[in-house]
Amino acid sequence: MKKVGMIGGMSYESSLHYYERMNRSINHICGGLTCGEILLYNVNFEPIRTLMLEEKWDSIGEILGNIAVLLENAGADFIVIATNTMHKLAEQVQEKISIPVLHIADCVALKCKEQNIKKVGLLGTRYTMEEDFLVKRLAENGIKAIVPSSREEIKEIDRIIFEELCKGKIKNSSKEYYKNVIEKLVENEQIEGIILGCTEIEMLIKQEDVAVPLFDTTQSHIDGIVEKMLEK
Repeated sequence: MKKVGMIGGMSYESSLHYYERMNRSINHICGGLTCGEILLYNVNFEPIRTLMLEEKWDSIGEILGNIAVLLENAGADFIVIATNTMHKLAEQVQEKISIPVLHIADCVALKCKEQNIKKVGLLGTRYTMEEDFLVKRLAENGIKAIVPSSREEIKEIDRIIFEELCKGKIKNSSKEYYKNVIEKLVENEQIEGIILGCTEIEMLIKQEDVAVPLFDTTQSHIDGIVEKMLEK
């Protein structure tokens, strides 16, 4: 079994899901008392969030890159960043290490292609929706991603993530807001599916809430991680 080096804590809520599901999946496949060999570095998200708000991305990249080096030196065979937004810095992290970074967009793109879906809506933090680091990577995989066109919608989607979901708060009003945004994307953009491009959103939106196939980046990433861990 390959050892995974996981950079988590952004937020710890989503990292909990990663840790639990990775181990459960490996145990289901392998049986007995088998579980994953996981090297987890859980960051303190508060100072990183401050750097995000100050747009000091190079500083964050340096922090995450140094963590990846520690994980590689500890014996990790590959690295995963357990959050969508920080994949903005995936290339910077990759430059610091000799082992691969398993990219979250590659994993979710594979799930879309398995259902022959090529045009999707993308929800996430404002960084994920306003910048092209995830959209571009999806496009390289043959998936066209469309984000909400309204600045107000992007702002509210982002607020719900950081002020509610990252703190484990699930509100019906927020669920309805997300559902309405998705319905507009289906109607106005004729999307064939929706990517939940933030590791916390799957806490709020489930498949039964929407009319098109739902692609959760968290679960897609976890499936890819498990497959690589068990790769011979």
